[in-house]
Amino acid sequence: MARADAAATGIDRGTADYVGMLATVMNSLVMQDAMEKVGISTRVQTAIEMPPVAEPFIRRRAVRHLEKGRVVILAAGSGNPFFTTDTAAALRAVELNAQVLLKATKVDGIYDDDPMRNPHARRFSNLSYMQALNMGLKVMDSTALSLCKDNNMPILVFSLHQTGALEAIMHGEKCGTLVSTDVKEPV
Repeated sequence: MARADAAATGIDRGTADYVGMLATVMNSLVMQDAMEKVGISTRVQTAIEMPPVAEPFIRRRAVRHLEKGRVVILAAGSGNPFFTTDTAAALRAVELNAQVLLKATKVDGIYDDDPMRNPHARRFSNLSYMQALNMGLKVMDSTALSLCKDNNMPILVFSLHQTGALEAIMHGEKCGTLVSTDVKEPV
């Protein structure tokens, strides 16, 4: 449940956040099932313990699964209300020493305005963390962006709806917008 939906219905913010975390667990189980049907070994780990459904998130166990070539799907955010899934993704990326944090969105990168409403919005190919923060761009919440900045974790923002985008990224092809440390001017 989105925060705006919770506010409109009068549901307590903490409760709404837990409902959202549980929704990510359901999505993760569906994703695991789809991946395993095509032969990809996966494990789901959750920040909220639910042993019959998934493993609890334990950093060392997640690292071991990755070392064995398994895909680890992390669900239930950080397990705490009032923290976004963006912040949880940044936290887990840093904890697991990921090479890059991939953020799939509705659009093919970061724009200076909403490209759904403004056909003249300009897409950036590269941004620094500070440019993203100072320009007030809706890349991810400032806590997540700052955590990535403080730990030099690059963020690649790409379209979830672009066929083949994830595969292209895995093959090293340029896709979306890269947020990292050393960018002089927005490109």
